Amino acid sequence: METALNLISPVVIALVYIALCSQLPEPTRQKLNALMVAGAGAVYVSGGGMGTWELAFATALTFCAFKGLADYRWIGVAWLLHTAWDVVHHLKGAPIIPAFAHSSFGCAICDPVLAVWMFRGAPAIQTWFATKRVAA
Repeated sequence: METALNLISPVVIALVYIALCSQLPEPTRQKLNALMVAGAGAVYVSGGGMGTWELAFATALTFCAFKGLADYRWIGVAWLLHTAWDVVHHLKGAPIIPAFAHSSFGCAICDPVLAVWMFRGAPAIQTWFATKRVAA
């Protein structure tokens, strides 16, 4: 059974990640996010329990990350693919961090938050609250 903490903390982690990445200028922000999602594609390779499918998945996310160097939407696609892979691992009982049984479940909540941000072009959070001035 999932607790409120298992549901809320992944969203908080995603928002903290977004806040920290927002401090980076472009194109550094985009390059870092492409690198991060490529790494996320490889985390299950060393014993995720899906055999050679883990390598195929890592290859797919690496492709998306490479395309993401030019277009944030590819990074968003990669995070959604990772979400699906996290769900598979959670249901199989092979969590991303073996010591934390709900880690894949949490990752499956965190990743779509990141994907939405990527689909919006990963804007800095400072721009979320900025008001537009009307020219007089």
